Amino acid sequence: MSSSVRLASPDQPSPEPGERPQAEIIPYPGAHPAASEMPKKGFDFSPIADRLRAAAIAILPMVLMVIALLMVWEIACSGEGSSLPAPSKVWSESHDVIMHPLKGVERDGMGFKIQDGGDVGIAGHILTSLTRVGVGFSLSAIFGIALGILIGQSKFAYRALDPLFQILRTVPPLAWLPISLAIFQQAQPSAIFLIFITAIWPVILNTAAGVQNIPATYRNVGRVLSLNPFEYFTKIMLPATVPHMFTGLRIGVGMSWLAIVAAEMVQGGTGIGFFIWDSYNSSLLTDTIVALVWIGLIGFTLDRIVGWIGRRVARQA
Repeated sequence: MSSSVRLASPDQPSPEPGERPQAEIIPYPGAHPAASEMPKKGFDFSPIADRLRAAAIAILPMVLMVIALLMVWEIACSGEGSSLPAPSKVWSESHDVIMHPLKGVERDGMGFKIQDGGDVGIAGHILTSLTRVGVGFSLSAIFGIALGILIGQSKFAYRALDPLFQILRTVPPLAWLPISLAIFQQAQPSAIFLIFITAIWPVILNTAAGVQNIPATYRNVGRVLSLNPFEYFTKIMLPATVPHMFTGLRIGVGMSWLAIVAAEMVQGGTGIGFFIWDSYNSSLLTDTIVALVWIGLIGFTLDRIVGWIGRRVARQA
């Protein structure tokens, strides 16, 4: 028993006719407080549980789809006359490629170093390709954003350069390869130029579209406040164009990854594209399939990284 009830004391005013006398609830000596009044103890796991539930809802459909595709692939390609290896065969024949991707890759103080010559794992080829993509894509981002702002701000520059850009952006990436080899005479700068010339067009066009679509009210505010060019860029232009700008960058990084794989197939040497072509020529189709999976995962990761940076910049702008 946690409490007792007693009627009102005689000192209290008597109730009106027809009313019931009021009762006073007195806590029983030594009784515990109500559950709602008791302080909560321990750690609240509900936010973590909610996040885990949301992650499971987001990931579970993809996992189920991958499992279903693997099962269909295994059933369809498990016969003797199948020209495409089943997943079980890919695992058995390319086990060394899958389990030892860092073969021939050494870590030093400056990052990773790939051994010259010898047998290099697939991670070494991927790192080589990513290095080329990083340099070429960075150059395309810098020059693409600058040119996009120029033709977005200047009507004369837009009329002069937009037709040229529209023509050049339709040229396939591999069509630039002979020109880049003729100019640079080496595979590494030629590959970087190929990435640059492939990725720059979506960056230019999307940035220009963002600048041109800045609301007139924003421009009028800049004039009223007498903002200098730097203040106008940081306070009005940049926040308004960041979504368009990073849309172009996301398209550009995907095209960069496509271009480098194709270029390395033709040029040879090192890189994930060379690994695929060399595996095919060596009749190692299972290694080729492993490389294709890696290419897809890396491309997906690059897209998500650029998108995440874009959201962070948009919030800070």
